[in-house]
Amino acid sequence: MNLATKKNVEGEKTAEKVTFTKDKILSAKKYKHRVDLLGVLLQDGKQYTFDEVDALLDNFFKKKGKVK
Repeated sequence: MNLATKKNVEGEKTAEKVTFTKDKILSAKKYKHRVDLLGVLLQDGKQYTFDEVDALLDNFFKKKGKVK
């Protein structure tokens, strides 16, 4: 898990979104029913937010419906 802070233009600290490695996401209870699919969709060495993972799943299932 990676939680970083950075300063914006005014010098105030702002929190960035929490990111997780592929392994952490695959072991999350939230995605236990999609482990096989996420194992293919997620790249090794890259970190993802839950929003990014959800978007990848949404895009996959939208495309799946268009296959003939």
